Parts: sequence; structure tokens; C-alpha cells
Amino acid sequence: MKIGILSRNGKLYSTRRLVEACVNRGHEVKVIDTLKCYMDITSSSPAIWYQGEKLEGFDAIIPRIGASVTQYGLSVIRQFEMMGAYTLTESIALGRSRDKLRSLQLLSRKGVGMPKTGFAHSVDNTKALIDLVGGAPLVIKLTEGTQGKGVVLAETRKAAESVIDAFRELEADILVQEFIKEAGGSDVRCLVIGKKVVAAMERTAAEGEFRSNLHRGGTAQLTKLSPDERATAIKAAQCMGLNVAGVDLLRSNRGPLVMEVNSSPGLEGIETSTQKDVASLIIEFIELNAKPNNTKTRGKG
Repeated sequence: MKIGILSRNGKLYSTRRLVEACVNRGHEVKVIDTLKCYMDITSSSPAIWYQGEKLEGFDAIIPRIGASVTQYGLSVIRQFEMMGAYTLTESIALGRSRDKLRSLQLLSRKGVGMPKTGFAHSVDNTKALIDLVGGAPLVIKLTEGTQGKGVVLAETRKAAESVIDAFRELEADILVQEFIKEAGGSDVRCLVIGKKVVAAMERTAAEGEFRSNLHRGGTAQLTKLSPDERATAIKAAQCMGLNVAGVDLLRSNRGPLVMEVNSSPGLEGIETSTQKDVASLIIEFIELNAKPNNTKTRGKG
């Protein structure tokens, strides 16, 4: 097979591991910088060009699209879909998962457990928004944040009001969520491929920190999932339409609660913690599913 990986940096751990897995399984692979692609969108034969070369004959595309280039990345993925290539992460699924409000609405509609959540742009009544999620302590998030950036724990109502008012000055959309105290500063990252959770790790925040992201100094270790946690992670990924997803869960007194569904989950933490060859499992999934025009959303959206 000829496989393309959309990644801005071929030296990143996840990209390198996917390249290694492709080569080890006998495939031809090319890393493509998403932003350096340019497209012919007016022709009856859609095409993508890259560094003076017309990109042709790809059986599968693996999008590793960073949040900062989501919109252009979606355009590139759509173009590959129009050309009939199988895309591991489809454009519509990626768009859903990157829109935090949309993704939470979809999860809610399907009955997936989540922390109590409020959303706002211009907050005329800050106190009412705080009351909506049960009062302080609560977590306040900028909807554009990634890797724990733009996330604040407000331990008192006064602190929450101050943070919300400050975010409002930025004219940014914000989410407020109840703080799940019993989670103890830990969450669970489930790596879902197709209809299976293939690996899971528990991430614990660094001392004095409540965000468990590894980028913020958190630690990770192998964890065993309950049947409910496993089912919740799979259902969350399917709600987004994602073939590969990192689903972040909180362990609460009322069962697993989904915090986020990540469409480009990093592989370093999960592979190191679990000793699972997740990259090869992703390529195996592609081998089973990469048929011409097998993208469900081909040419749509």
C-alpha cells in the first residue's frame, strides 16, 4: 500500500512511529507537510500538489493535524476524500471533535456521561453560569485550548467570577465544568481503534497541579478498565465518527465521565506506559479498511 501521513514535523514521536510501522509492514510511506499542500479545486479531476509534485496513487491517508492548522487541514483531507483515498480520520469527524461545544452536544445527545457543563460567549450573569454547573470549585476552559492550556481551576465562587470576567474580556468562548473531586487529579486516556480500546493509561497530575496532561508534568501508568469505562470510551469515539481516538475519562462516583475526545492522540505516552505497539495496530486497521472510496463522507461537508 501507498500511505501518506499528514504531519507538519516528521521528527515527532507519533509520526516517526507510524512511519516505522508502515515500513515494517511492507508499505510505501510519505510524510506530507499539510500547510505545504496546494490544491486544484476547479478541475473535474481534483488534485493535490506538494513541493512541485502531484500527489497521486495513495491508498490511505493518516491525518496528524494540529489544532492550529485545523481549517486548512480539513480542506486537505476533504480533497483526498474527493480523490477517492481512504482517510483514517475523516474530515467531518475531525471537524466535530475539534469543535468542543459541538462534540459535547453530540456526546450529550447520545447519553454519554460527562461532567456538568455550561457554555457561553458573552456572560451577562456570571453567577448564573456558575450555578448552572453546581457552584465552586469548578473548571473553566477556553474552547481553543489544547494540552491543558487555557484551563483554570477556580476553587471559590469569587475566584470563578474573576476568571470568567477575565476570559470575557478576551471575547473568547468558554466552557465551565463541575470539578470532579473524587478523581483526585487523575484521568484515564483510552486509545480507541475501530470498535476496540487497544490501550489505556491513568494520568496523574504533578504535585500542586490539577491538570493531568503529560505536557504539564503529569505522570502515566498502565491501568485496567472496567467494562463500563471501556464501553463509554468506544461509544464516545463512535459519536464523533472517529476510527482512531484518544478518549479522556474521569472516574467519578456516578461512573466514567468523558472530558474530551481527541482526534490526533499522541502515541508516546500511551506506548511507553502500556508497552503496546499502538502504531502497528493503527496500520493493521488501515490494512483491513483502506479500500478505494471507503470514506463514508466522501465529497460531503
